[in-house]
Amino acid sequence: MLIRSWDRGDEAEWRDWLAAGRDFGLLAANGAPGHGPVLVPTHFLLDPDAGEILLHLATPNPIWAALRADPQVTLSVTDDYVFAPGHWRGEPGTPTSYYASVQFACTAEIVEDAAGKAAILNRQLAHFQPETPEVRVVPGAGPFGPLLTGLRGLRLTVREVRAKFKYDDKKPAAEQFAIAGLLAERGQGLDPGARTQLLRRNARRGDGPAPVRAERAGRSGPAATDRGGCPAG
Repeated sequence: MLIRSWDRGDEAEWRDWLAAGRDFGLLAANGAPGHGPVLVPTHFLLDPDAGEILLHLATPNPIWAALRADPQVTLSVTDDYVFAPGHWRGEPGTPTSYYASVQFACTAEIVEDAAGKAAILNRQLAHFQPETPEVRVVPGAGPFGPLLTGLRGLRLTVREVRAKFKYDDKKPAAEQFAIAGLLAERGQGLDPGARTQLLRRNARRGDGPAPVRAERAGRSGPAATDRGGCPAG
């Protein structure tokens, strides 16, 4: 991912963005020679204290062979993306894409023992389904214990974080701010989320509106971090 100096996200910024409930991403592993990468859309749980990402996938998933050959993976989360028409952006009228994206470079560890898999599942249940604390996985016990053979756990140790918030920060602040109004006027798809990010980035420049917190309606999640203060790009 190309990150220019004007759209680089700092650590506090990407933490807040992820904590607004963005816990679904695309996991990429290196494929076999002569093949493309293996890509898996998945929910994940970022552990802010251990600097690791936890998830599980079905046993037949093709990613397991790829991980055994090369455990270096990337987990990417992208949101608040829109198309900005050229006539919005002044001369020479070049259209562009606005988006926010965070990429985690990680080392993967496959978890195959029943206790380890149950521990990952229970932490995910506590995060994604907190309203049912009585629903937990116990190895060897019903109803879910017998199903553990159908999946494997995955622990990703975070090595680096790269964050990009591409919202025309290279343009004069007044022009950038004006585009927020055009996004509000259009009001389609992900325009509201992109507008929130654009206004927030504009406010950081010191001559925009009051800061706008990175939010996503109806979403919540834990603060995101990485072990050892991994750089945000």
